[in-house]
Amino acid sequence: MELVAAPQCGYANAPELHLGMAKTHIDLPTQDMLKEENEMAVLGAPQSQAPVTTTVINIPRENSVPDHIVWSLFNTVFLNWCCLGFVAFAYSVKSRDRKMVGDITGAQSYASTAKCLNIWALVLGIFLTIGSIVLLIFVYMAAYETALRISGHGGH
Repeated sequence: MELVAAPQCGYANAPELHLGMAKTHIDLPTQDMLKEENEMAVLGAPQSQAPVTTTVINIPRENSVPDHIVWSLFNTVFLNWCCLGFVAFAYSVKSRDRKMVGDITGAQSYASTAKCLNIWALVLGIFLTIGSIVLLIFVYMAAYETALRISGHGGH
């Protein structure tokens, strides 16, 4: 394989590659060509004197109305005191239905009601669950003391 300079291709540093009988020209860019390409990439296309016009396209944003359906389902399954979780779930489904038909205002209204019902179901559920546990502990302790007195092992 021999490498021979080929000034006929327009580049001073472009080698000519001889492989056996076939000749192949490899045009290597010079440093000046690389500088010009880099300047074009940095500066962009040539600027024209024509006025620049802009077009504004209004794309409606994706209205993400939260329907709180997962929260409502949680409250329905675990904290359904006074059926507030179930009612919140019904409003969440209505909100999702309104969102699917494109009624964003109706969806927001139903979602707001579902959120309010979910908050009440959660707070009421937590308080009533804790209250029920405390009440059961007191009832169990009173029943235990009564059983001890009846059996005569109370020590009194």
